[in-house]
Amino acid sequence: MASYLVYLKCIFSQILIILVFMEGAIGKGCYTHIFSFGDSLADNGNLMHTWSLEEPPHFSLPPYGMTYFGRPTGRNSDGRLIIDFIAEGLGLPHVPSYFSNESRRDFSHGANFAYPGATVVDVEFYAERGIHNFYSNNSLEIQLEWFKELLSSLCGSNCDELLKSSLILMGEIGGNDYNQPLLYADKSIDEVKTYVPVVIRAIGKAIEEVIELGGVTQMVPGSPPIGCFGFYLTFYHPISKKEDYDPITGCHNLLNELAEYHNEVLKMELERLRKLHPHVNLVYADLYNSMLLLHQSPSEYGFKTTLMTCCGGGGPYNFNFTRKCGRHNTNVCDDPSSYISWDGEHTTEAVHRLVAEGLLEGPYTTPRLQTSCVSGGINVAYPSHVEL
Repeated sequence: MASYLVYLKCIFSQILIILVFMEGAIGKGCYTHIFSFGDSLADNGNLMHTWSLEEPPHFSLPPYGMTYFGRPTGRNSDGRLIIDFIAEGLGLPHVPSYFSNESRRDFSHGANFAYPGATVVDVEFYAERGIHNFYSNNSLEIQLEWFKELLSSLCGSNCDELLKSSLILMGEIGGNDYNQPLLYADKSIDEVKTYVPVVIRAIGKAIEEVIELGGVTQMVPGSPPIGCFGFYLTFYHPISKKEDYDPITGCHNLLNELAEYHNEVLKMELERLRKLHPHVNLVYADLYNSMLLLHQSPSEYGFKTTLMTCCGGGGPYNFNFTRKCGRHNTNVCDDPSSYISWDGEHTTEAVHRLVAEGLLEGPYTTPRLQTSCVSGGINVAYPSHVEL
């Protein structure tokens, strides 16, 4: 009898150790919710669900969604976005867009507030400088208001527990703060560089606002290498010189230098915020180097075409500002997974999968994102039906 009691005590101790270990792992590495802010690189349906014009947006038409969903979903890609792969890697369902159809609206695991054309800084700042005609006025500040409205319905006045177990994706956002002045207001790259500190301060303010609400873990993406995007390359093609391009990648050096400057200032802002708020985890997501590597060594990652757009309307990079993917007289490649660029403004699902892997598994986050409860990897299967 005594030996049997000793045996039970031993078993109980082992079970207790396992439970303590599991509790520690869940407390440190599991996320129950994802909340995302951003622009068209992260939007998964907000603009499509709020569109009011008679002619539908081009990204709500085939071949958008051809690779994964089998139909357009409002995502500016042939399939899933980086946020989709992050959700899969963390064992969560795809995050619904904030303005998704009521029948599909389920915010029990988070929401996506990203909106195409969104800027970080409110458009009044640019209007004062003679820059108008922004695609959207749903800036980061407005997206934060949507976030607060949703929180009030999810957790009332006490959201500490929910936000402690949430991953906040603060972007990608900021590209439109530079796109509009450069492409549609004839501003020089040097002048647009002066906007960078203003943009970064606004991102820092948003981060602090989420911290005040109770957000503990925020992933803050930097700018991708915009000098490798077809719409920029097309715009600068007639006015650029041979020495303006990187001889290895063909990307535009001056535009990539603007992206690098944005990222350096952002990293300094994050370091400042870490010192002010040592209890929070601010993770810098290096989109720039993770994507640039694909241009530098494309064949190693399965890409055959780098700068040329998969779906477009012709021109030196198969991008046309007046004949965008989905419209009449545009063409689409047979295999988007062999392309880096999807429509000249956004990248393919194949790129998003690789970037998400680099963020979840390293080495493109600083510090590393805690993912001790990752469900077992990113799903690369193509199911016949996917609930959005």
